[in-house]
Amino acid sequence: MHNFLKANPQLIGDIVRLLEKNARLSLSDIASALGISVEETAALLKELEKEKFILAYKTIFDPEKIQKNRVRAVIEVKITPERGGGFDKLSKRIAGFEEVTSCFLMSGGYDLLVFLEGESLKEVALFVSEKLATLPGVISTATHFMLKTYKEQGIIFSTPSHFRLPVSP
Repeated sequence: MHNFLKANPQLIGDIVRLLEKNARLSLSDIASALGISVEETAALLKELEKEKFILAYKTIFDPEKIQKNRVRAVIEVKITPERGGGFDKLSKRIAGFEEVTSCFLMSGGYDLLVFLEGESLKEVALFVSEKLATLPGVISTATHFMLKTYKEQGIIFSTPSHFRLPVSP
């Protein structure tokens, strides 16, 4: 780990907060916000990427504007933990499917919450019935299709200005 980071661990949190709000901030904007030089900022970001603190810089799209033909679903999955490995081995296998966009170990009535995308309802249904539900250790699944996004990763999706709720007489 970079010596500057070891000496200033709060910088990691400060950089995370800045990049969570806007991953496209310039080096000079980040440097200015942190009160350090541009060169130090570049070295810190490189070190955070190397040490896997920063995994990716990702853009959030409005799915209704960009991916009209994409189907997104959330699947609750109950699995059997493996002796010596718990939930990790099967969870990593499920997370490795190309269709899966996110996979979380959960508390409560199911074990995994799996997010996925497909070209159609049929494609998602086939993934669940042929790939996911047939894995040894998967006990049950409950699939929920996402109909509309109002907020994702802290970003509120806007409604068109011409949109009006219907008024009944």
